[in-house]
Amino acid sequence: MKIGIPKEIKNNENRVALTPGGAKTLILNGHTVFVESHAGENSGFSDDQYRKAGAQILPKAEEVFAIAEMIIKVKEPVKSEYKLIRPNQLLFTYFHFASNKELALAMIESGAICLAYETVEKADRTLPLLIPMSEVAGRMSIQEGARCLEKPKGGKGILLGGVPGVKPANVLVLGGGVVGTQAALMAAGLGAHVTIADISLPRLRYLSEIMPPNVDTLMSSPSNIEDILPHTDLVIGAVLIPGAKAPHVITREMLKLMQPGSVLVDVAIDQGGCFETSHATTHTEPVYEIDGILHYCVANIPGAVPFTSTLALTNATLPYAVQLANLGWEKACNLNEDLHKGLNIVNGKIVFKAVAEALDI
Repeated sequence: MKIGIPKEIKNNENRVALTPGGAKTLILNGHTVFVESHAGENSGFSDDQYRKAGAQILPKAEEVFAIAEMIIKVKEPVKSEYKLIRPNQLLFTYFHFASNKELALAMIESGAICLAYETVEKADRTLPLLIPMSEVAGRMSIQEGARCLEKPKGGKGILLGGVPGVKPANVLVLGGGVVGTQAALMAAGLGAHVTIADISLPRLRYLSEIMPPNVDTLMSSPSNIEDILPHTDLVIGAVLIPGAKAPHVITREMLKLMQPGSVLVDVAIDQGGCFETSHATTHTEPVYEIDGILHYCVANIPGAVPFTSTLALTNATLPYAVQLANLGWEKACNLNEDLHKGLNIVNGKIVFKAVAEALDI
């Protein structure tokens, strides 16, 4: 199979979909890998490294899309790439269709096969291609939230971990999945007082057993969240319904309960955001303010640490990419239920129920 790796062009998206080592694995399986020139540069991988692995370097994205039977990306195609996508071409990437109807309609019109990283799901309900980036995003949400709390950034001027004789910041993590767990561990490690909220009592029991002493668990409900918000300095939104649009857990009215200079970090923004006042931002302009509350809503948080993110992503996606290349998408998806659940759009039709419902198509 001919496999294409274009350069990511979303704002400050520095990751690349495949490392040179990943390219070599696909080549050893008998496939041809085409990489757009400089695609891996911002992740620390040069064109020469890809050449040494056996990949062919093409100067333009148009050439990569034109020759490839399977395109492997990190982020969803942007408008300038829509016209490059062909009928029956397999796209293997993060799509997050539920929060982007324009993208969904463009992919329907293209006639392509859209296999979304975020809905590939194992029998135990885990999301193997979302987990590595969720781990990165969860940890980074605390880094970015702590920075936003600094006075020069518009925050309250509070140190997350405090110092002896001064209380630490209070952090509320909404969602006890991979993002929430990593965020809570990171915040706790810095010395903050952390509350992690979820709607699953079994999950809360598990978290209460594994978390350090400065982490409390809370059943997530509007009443409980309203009670804790006045004393919260940093909120991490980590709510996920696989493939579907995220629910609004914090409304605009609830912002009035928070102290000015408090910070919301919406890691669920790829799926529409779990705060009513959220809209996607970029690494160039990551923060905005509403009612005195800072909002950090960058849609590609792991793109800021591309070396780590690219290695972690390739570790997860490569085994599936090899199956797709070796067997073709139809046979691979028939034999592997994980991949079958990743199919979102096939030959002009939405085939993933949560996406269809979210977009009312």
